[in-house]
Amino acid sequence: MIFKSYILEQSLREIGNYKIFLFYGENQGLKKEFKDKLKKINQKKELINLTQNEILKNKNLLVNEISNKSLFNEEKVIFINEVNDKILELLEETQSILNNERIFLFSEVLEKKSKLRNFFEKSKNLGIVPCYQDNIISIRKIIANELSSLKGLNNEIINFIIETTGLDRDKVNNEIEKIKICFNSKEINRDKIEQLLNTSSNNDFNLLKDEAIKGNKVSTNKLLADTVFEAENNIYYLNTINQRINKLNEIIEMKKNALNIETLITSLKPPIFWKDKPIIIDQSKKWNKDKIKLALKKIYEAEIKIKSNSSIRKDLLIKNLIIDLCTTANSA
Repeated sequence: MIFKSYILEQSLREIGNYKIFLFYGENQGLKKEFKDKLKKINQKKELINLTQNEILKNKNLLVNEISNKSLFNEEKVIFINEVNDKILELLEETQSILNNERIFLFSEVLEKKSKLRNFFEKSKNLGIVPCYQDNIISIRKIIANELSSLKGLNNEIINFIIETTGLDRDKVNNEIEKIKICFNSKEINRDKIEQLLNTSSNNDFNLLKDEAIKGNKVSTNKLLADTVFEAENNIYYLNTINQRINKLNEIIEMKKNALNIETLITSLKPPIFWKDKPIIIDQSKKWNKDKIKLALKKIYEAEIKIKSNSSIRKDLLIKNLIIDLCTTANSA
């Protein structure tokens, strides 16, 4: 049985009807939220955390956990992380022996041809929910809802938080908690938010991104050597690039109405930060529909490689993408 993630975000009640439930997808923050909520709901039960590798190394481990009854808790909740198709056969075997136990599985992206995904989607007795990447609308809604009680919250601050987190829900939630603690009884503003959020490395990358998209080869080469690429920020880097390329695409579409470029950028929703306006004006002069189509294709290919190959040098992929963008910006 397939569920929509936004339905389960409102209530996890439906999950109680299924003994085994699978969460999969690239949205790490959303999966973490579901896991934390499930742990809170089931805090009075015995909670067990396992990985697929642990289970596959000891085929009796899962069956033993299910069969061994606790003196203190009649019910068990078992979380199994990092699963893929390899666990399917074992799940089929253990399904029939479940009684008061519940199993929650967490996986990365599962392709349509995945046997595990198909098994859950076709079953009426199992639950599955895809956790797709957030978009700017869903992230904006989270920030606005969570910080609605704070004085001084406005679109500029919301946009700044979005830019510094790159549509990464986990980072958004972390920054929201920091903001709530620091501004509990104070009015927030853009300058104070900038001081609070750790944006130094992100700012370095944003400068590199901007110079590459402008086609500035000299600055791009220098910044490539100077910028530190943090492993946990790879998806942030891709999202930041993707947002800018899509923004340029929007500007090019609006140019058809022959608006003055500065007037056009001022009219964009959400509004562009005043510091970024001259940068985006320069970038828009370098790009057209064909270049943007090529750039989006390269971003997509880089994202697939990062998410599907754990052994690949992800920082090199990002650097190569930056070089490709700079080259594309200068192409005829």
